[in-house]
Amino acid sequence: MAIILFDDNAHYTLRPLTFTRPVANLRIGILTIAEKWAKYLNADYSYLTLPYLQGKFPVNISAHNVFINGSVCPDEDLVEAIDKLQTGEGLYHADSLIAVKLNEGDARMFTFDMRLDRIVQYDTSFVQLRYPEDIFRKNDTELRRDFKLLTKGRSSAAISNSNTVIGDDFFAEEDAVAECSTFNTKNGPIYLGRTTEVWEGTHVRGALALCNNSQIKMGAKIYGATTIGPKCRVGGEINNAVLWGHSSKGHEGYLGNAVLGEWCNIGADSNNSNLKNNYTEVKLWDYTTHHFRKTGLQFCGLVMADHSKCGINTMFNTGTVVGVSANVFGAGYPRNFVPDFAWGGAHGFEVYKMDKVFETVKLVYDRRNKELDEVEKQLLLDIFNLTQPYRIF
Repeated sequence: MAIILFDDNAHYTLRPLTFTRPVANLRIGILTIAEKWAKYLNADYSYLTLPYLQGKFPVNISAHNVFINGSVCPDEDLVEAIDKLQTGEGLYHADSLIAVKLNEGDARMFTFDMRLDRIVQYDTSFVQLRYPEDIFRKNDTELRRDFKLLTKGRSSAAISNSNTVIGDDFFAEEDAVAECSTFNTKNGPIYLGRTTEVWEGTHVRGALALCNNSQIKMGAKIYGATTIGPKCRVGGEINNAVLWGHSSKGHEGYLGNAVLGEWCNIGADSNNSNLKNNYTEVKLWDYTTHHFRKTGLQFCGLVMADHSKCGINTMFNTGTVVGVSANVFGAGYPRNFVPDFAWGGAHGFEVYKMDKVFETVKLVYDRRNKELDEVEKQLLLDIFNLTQPYRIF
């Protein structure tokens, strides 16, 4: 049976993080949502997403398919409920479709808002992403769940006795290296992926996921629940943040209650505020309403989409949203919403022209032996055109 992870309206409310990917490609905990479902169901997956993304993320339909809402994270109860579905039956939470099993013919006609005659209601609570801040808010729950999923029945590899490990929920994959660091698992598990490095003088309070091929630099202070995605390099102070992959926050500075996409870079001594001076509720820019939305949160820092960068000593105000491929620099606080493909800072912005965008992305990719192909170029160009109305400078 093929897993097909479909996008519903969450793809719009999770922007700018989903401009470059299907919802199920988001990382929360240790794994992406798609990787979680593949682990639970032991099956291959593909995505049914917006047309401009489908070239990079093609859908694969087979004779037997289970369509699953890409914004929903799996758990044992959900997996059991989906397993019990008959072909043609849909699993719903209130009016929202969670999953449906379809044969090949019906699968090719599927839309997330199609009407199904055979409905099974699911009333048990589960983790679902609707807004960008949900990723750091719900990261602790998902990190703990992924930790159990990945380590069940396994033993941790040994790490150097120069380290101090407090508590039992510590797991290191093969080739993980750490020296002269402290790992406190009393508040949550700590997971070190394959070929990871934790340099001397680092202090970690769980929960933490350090994903494959990532590094924590000397003297870092990390508080849970934090996820450092694959091939990242981090340092300084990090608190309840999720970095997806190929991103760097390698120097001093504070990052808290935050989400960073892929291929981002945070300049030295940059900081984000996560609490307003008057302690009032934080608002975030909402791409669906074109207004700032109340989050219900007192602590909310930075949301930065793929390919965005900031220069040294950048100061991000509480509840700042930075779109895709923005370049932020200069003195003072930039605006709380930095549009996609914006270039500048508190002194003002201009449009980041696509030829310059491609030039930078190619240089970044070259360092990681990755090709900037025509599919990726077209994807970035499509996003540039989609986000044109926000660039009013």
